[in-house]
Amino acid sequence: MIAMVLAAVGGPLVAEERPDPEPGPGEVRIRVEACAVCRTDLHVIDGELPQAVYPIVPGHEVVGIVEAAGAGVASPLPGARVGVPWLGHACGRCGYCATGRENLCDAPGFTGCTRDGGFASHLVAEAAFTIPLGPTLDPVATAPLLCAGLIGWRTLRMAGEAGTVGLYGFGAAAHIVAQVCRWQGRRVFAFTRPGDREAQAFARTLGAEWAGDSDGPPPEPLDGALIFAPDGRLVPAALRAVRKGGRVVCGGIHMSDIPAFSYDLLWGERAVLSVANLTREDARSFFATVPQAGIVTRTRTFPLTQANAAIAAHRCGVLQGAAVLVP
Repeated sequence: MIAMVLAAVGGPLVAEERPDPEPGPGEVRIRVEACAVCRTDLHVIDGELPQAVYPIVPGHEVVGIVEAAGAGVASPLPGARVGVPWLGHACGRCGYCATGRENLCDAPGFTGCTRDGGFASHLVAEAAFTIPLGPTLDPVATAPLLCAGLIGWRTLRMAGEAGTVGLYGFGAAAHIVAQVCRWQGRRVFAFTRPGDREAQAFARTLGAEWAGDSDGPPPEPLDGALIFAPDGRLVPAALRAVRKGGRVVCGGIHMSDIPAFSYDLLWGERAVLSVANLTREDARSFFATVPQAGIVTRTRTFPLTQANAAIAAHRCGVLQGAAVLVP
């Protein structure tokens, strides 16, 4: 197998030839068909996640075919197409797992962060934490749904019944969430990097009623705001944009420091929430929604060995949609 390995914080990733991994009890070996690049991968590379281990093979938006199953695995069986998301393990015993909140597990494992991920031709995953995918799905188009889609879905659900939704940072997650919002009958307002007219035009093609700079106000108050860009300055900006009772939901795993702001921005029963990881129930409900909502992802493919170029493109914000690595 070939793996793109991050030896230490800062990178770059280096191609390594390794023996094909053998699945242990409860695990499956997967031949990777596609793996999308996520903002979280950049946080792993930059050393911004304290739980990360090194060396590591990043990548947690994986689509592939099961090649071999370890002892005790009844499903998925060899030949099945599956997805491998960020949450790769939960203990099943702590208070969070016992109450359906495995995303907050006290002893979790994360694909591409604490266990090797999908920037490779093969990987091993816990069978119970794979997601069944249909045999006719396009692996490249599906890969971004494994995190950008799932985290976007959970972030939107935490916004409640918001009818007017602001999306801050119009990248891989937002371009999927915008389509869900329009399918649900919500109105979308897109906020991009100041001056990024291309991204604003892209947002309008996906149904945004308005698209503008993130340092300015929307044309009318919002019911909810979803923040996908890792910029803490957007939190007070979003609070200014939402009406009384509005929710601001931070969808990233890492964000720069939030600057001090006056209490009047929070007053009026506004709320600031964060999203942590995802659950398998999120995956079941989201992937049931994808065909109903007619979600179409925008992708740009890169050969696996050009992972560093894909990461650089993602970091610079020059992509519309998601970069996807193909072995």
